[in-house]
Amino acid sequence: MPTDTSAIGKSYPAAEYAVGREKIREFAAAVGETSPLYFELEAARGAGYADLVAPPMFAVVYAIRAVTQPLFDPEVGINFAMLVHGGQEFVWGPLVVAGDEISTVATVSDISDRGEMAVYAFETVSRNQRGETVCTGTWTNFVRAQPAAPAPSGVSPGGETPSQGTP
Repeated sequence: MPTDTSAIGKSYPAAEYAVGREKIREFAAAVGETSPLYFELEAARGAGYADLVAPPMFAVVYAIRAVTQPLFDPEVGINFAMLVHGGQEFVWGPLVVAGDEISTVATVSDISDRGEMAVYAFETVSRNQRGETVCTGTWTNFVRAQPAAPAPSGVSPGGETPSQGTP
């Protein structure tokens, strides 16, 4: 049965995120970043930034609230028991710094069938308080086909019961 594609193009309310210094530091430490721009205010300001700089993949932190909306939307219809994360792609704009207010909108950009899997793609567009696009993300997920139900007890894979088989 083909996957329902009626949610393609659907956008969701913006998710707001206030970028904080400690969140930047925690994220940078958790992913093994070492640049002083992520940890030391004096270093960031000395390099010409207003505050601590967020590592590029911090985009996941401020965009995740937006992308979970289509993931959990019953109209999109994702079967989480069969979900496999496919990937993420980002295009970055101006750097995000502590104190920025990021607004992210998610849109269902594609739903399609690929063999025995359905592919769900969502696009997020994140803008700062100045209206600058700081990141555009593509989030891809695969949903494997539901496995066939096992044969009832006492029925062989060919559909015969033991008493129907040839001696």
